Amino acid sequence: MSVVIETPRSRKRPGFNLEKYGWMYMRLSGVLLVILIFGHLFANLMVGEGIHAINFAFVAGKWASPFWQVWDVTMLVLALIHGTNGMRTLVNDYAEVEWIRRTLVWLLWIVCATLIVIGILALTTFTPCGDASSISLLGKDGANVAALCPVK
Repeated sequence: MSVVIETPRSRKRPGFNLEKYGWMYMRLSGVLLVILIFGHLFANLMVGEGIHAINFAFVAGKWASPFWQVWDVTMLVLALIHGTNGMRTLVNDYAEVEWIRRTLVWLLWIVCATLIVIGILALTTFTPCGDASSISLLGKDGANVAALCPVK
């Protein structure tokens, strides 16, 4: 009894090799993500009061720093592209009908781009300062947030 292994489907084109660069991206972004995620966890959970210090005022103070904005945006972008590229690989492996495969890959990248734009907007335009009534809704954290806001 012999087993016949089918030839894998290939989409080789001369020139730019998307699969090669996708493979390289997954390895590099994976290493960077491990560093970014453990740095994020260390800064949030181990430094200061630990998990008990995490509240709205903590996040507002952290996102007031350009360093943490760049850190979180980098983590967000790398993670979303990393996950989307992994899903693209799965779609390429399992979607047998070409138009379905192309549609799913396009949808993946559209969703990824949309989430990146929303995430970057949330991180870079975030401001804890509102009117006095919205700050007072934060209770005991309101004093910490009010300290971050310029005097009106």
